Order: sequence, then C-alpha cells, then structure tokens
Amino acid sequence: MSIAEAARLLIADDDPDMLAGYALFFCDRGFEIRTARNGADAFAEYCIWYPAAVLLDIEMPHLDGRAVAIAIRRVQATPAPLLVAVSGLSLPFERAESMRAGFDHYFVKPVLLPIILASINHGLAPH
Repeated sequence: MSIAEAARLLIADDDPDMLAGYALFFCDRGFEIRTARNGADAFAEYCIWYPAAVLLDIEMPHLDGRAVAIAIRRVQATPAPLLVAVSGLSLPFERAESMRAGFDHYFVKPVLLPIILASINHGLAPH
C-alpha cells in the first residue's frame, strides 16, 4: 500500500476551481480527500476527521490559512499532521510568517502539483 492510499488529505481553498483541481489530482493518486472553502470550515473539518496532511491556501475568508495552522497545532494531535501552504503571497516575510504559524512546507502559486505531491509523500513517509 502506498502512502497516498493510506492518507487522509484535507484541502482548503476559497477558489472553487483550484479546490476542484487539487481534489481531482490528489484523489487520482489514492488520497482520501475532504475539502473546505474557507478557514473556519477547514478547522472544523480537521477537528472532526484528523487527516494526516492539510493543504491550505493562506488568503481565505473566515480564518486565513495561518490562523488555521495555528489552531491545528494547538490541538496537539498525535501524530501531528503535515501542514502545507499554497499561496499567492510571495514575499520572504510572508513565507516566514507562515512557517512560524506551523506550516511544514510553503509553496507560491503557481506551483506544479507533482511538487506538492512529492513534499506530502516525503512528509508522510516513515522516518
């Protein structure tokens, strides 16, 4: 069984086209997917489902991706989820702020989905 076949992935983005594209790509690679279109719904879904990885846009309504990451880290789930940011924010301080919020990876849009997949697979692999 591959990592993806065993992994739950929560994806949150307020752009419905991006969200659909992410969901299709990762579902086709064996991930069990749930989605959210804003930060508040993403955090609520995380608390219900406890996925292994969470892919978050930064700029979302109701809670931005950083606030969601901070809230998820406060839950202190074991094992801790892999948090991946995908954002249009490209300045170094914006990346640093996101990493301080608890993200494991930060990608600037547009990013090739196989790159995100590789980081998730690496982060979920047993070490």
